[in-house]
Amino acid sequence: MNYDDDYGETFAQYDTSPKANIIPILSWDFHYELLNELKKYSFDLKRIQQIAHHFKWDTTDLKIKTRLQEEVIVITNLEQKIVFASNGILKMTGYKEAEILGKKPKTFQGPQTSLTDLKEIRTAIKKQKPFEKTIVNYKKNGELYNCKITCFPVFNLNKEITHFIAFEKVA
Repeated sequence: MNYDDDYGETFAQYDTSPKANIIPILSWDFHYELLNELKKYSFDLKRIQQIAHHFKWDTTDLKIKTRLQEEVIVITNLEQKIVFASNGILKMTGYKEAEILGKKPKTFQGPQTSLTDLKEIRTAIKKQKPFEKTIVNYKKNGELYNCKITCFPVFNLNKEITHFIAFEKVA
């Protein structure tokens, strides 16, 4: 009995459609990786939309869908405590979101972070103004990285500030 012939005949019985999608077994790891990234993106986007809906934000100008693909999104409340961090935070900082929720962004700062830059950031936050800065931050393991931060105050439909949203990436 020739198993190769039996397999070929059986396969031919069930694979008569020219539309069959055949993916080489070597590509499954790439497919899985892409699928995993899409799931994370979708999950983050849904959570941000839930926060926006709850606080009645107008997010049109923020371009969240586009920016979420390239940047880490961190949302803080008015006390500057982190209430959301997108999945990219782990790759960028080494911290899981659960480890930084309720903490302030100063968690990522250290001795080489410019005090002048930090003062300018605090001033922009107090004045409820957008800002863009590149500062030295620290990963969980102590490694330094330059972090480009673009931050906006977020207002509800009554024009009251509720949060700050920061788009961050390694510079």
